[in-house]
Amino acid sequence: MTAIVDAGPLVSIKTPSPDAALMMAALRREPGLLIIPAPVTAEVDYLLSSQAGDDAARAFLQDISAGRFVVECLTPDEYGTVLELSRRYRHLRPGLADLSIVVLAHRFGTHRVLTIDQRHFRAMTALDGQPFTLLPWDEQ
Repeated sequence: MTAIVDAGPLVSIKTPSPDAALMMAALRREPGLLIIPAPVTAEVDYLLSSQAGDDAARAFLQDISAGRFVVECLTPDEYGTVLELSRRYRHLRPGLADLSIVVLAHRFGTHRVLTIDQRHFRAMTALDGQPFTLLPWDEQ
């Protein structure tokens, strides 16, 4: 099974966070591909550099270069979908990173999102109208 990965879990495992152990366990349990949208990688890099230091940011880059995660870019058409979603969910004020997760979940045919951000992902739906399965919260 494929899961789309948000920034929060990746930052939490490298910084003092009450969710760190939970997120690490979810990452280890995930049997399929772990997809990170390219906009999310920039967010993770920034947050790790500012909150955990340059070594943590480099460790994240090492994980990517070792193939632990698959980084995917959006196509021009998918950026159009992001724009439509930003209008639909303007009241939530989701950013490019969150909306890229919605779009790539559709591309990869999954509803599985590894995230700490339940506020946005419980309010938004997949492009097919179905709710997301938020990991690790919905596993139990």
